[in-house]
Amino acid sequence: MYRSLDPGKIIETLVQLQGRIDERFPGSGLSGVCTEVVSLARQTSQRIEKVSQPIWSLRLSLLALLGGVIALAVLGIIEASSLKTSDELTETMQGVDAGVNLIIVLGGAAYFLASLETRIKRDRALKALHELRSIIHVVDMHQLTKDPSMLGHIRTRSSPERPLTPFQLIRYLDYCSEILSLTAKCAALYAQKLSDPVVIETVGAIELLTSDLSNKIWQKITIVEDLAGDQIPLPGKTQGSEVR
Repeated sequence: MYRSLDPGKIIETLVQLQGRIDERFPGSGLSGVCTEVVSLARQTSQRIEKVSQPIWSLRLSLLALLGGVIALAVLGIIEASSLKTSDELTETMQGVDAGVNLIIVLGGAAYFLASLETRIKRDRALKALHELRSIIHVVDMHQLTKDPSMLGHIRTRSSPERPLTPFQLIRYLDYCSEILSLTAKCAALYAQKLSDPVVIETVGAIELLTSDLSNKIWQKITIVEDLAGDQIPLPGKTQGSEVR
């Protein structure tokens, strides 16, 4: 029960996170991004269910080809066992040569079909993982301007709007970190269902990316806590609404 990721629990956690963000920062871009991540998580659950199912049309075609190869081999053995004269031997050897060539061609086709299902599933998984990687960079763009240096500094005409208090800034950055972590868990669902090494490597790269970005975010949070000090409410207290 606790040895594998549950897509339903991931979606449930994301929905709750989206509600927390919308309550704290209603109408914000981060709330919209989290809504997109929720949508992607639901699609991920459906896609994984589909990609983990066998492609029966390919498997039946593979069985038919293997049956043809076996039938040709058996036919060749039967023909060889019924040889009587040297002329028959010569003709049969020519037939065997043609049969071997045909078996090689059918065997190559069988190998192609055997690997085709894996390649189709890999392609579908990689396309979905690309979407998750893209949304990760979108989250990074939202936290990019939320910098501790904004506290107590005079804005220039070209400075971005930074109306957040230290407490709000910490909550915003924390939400970004949570979105990154949950997006990585959505990616991990593919590695959980598919043993393809390319998919597993791609998932590992996504997890490493989210981990690096989260580390940068928590460095910002630590700096804000050090700079703000008493301006940050203690756990359990509220600032306009419940601390979430």
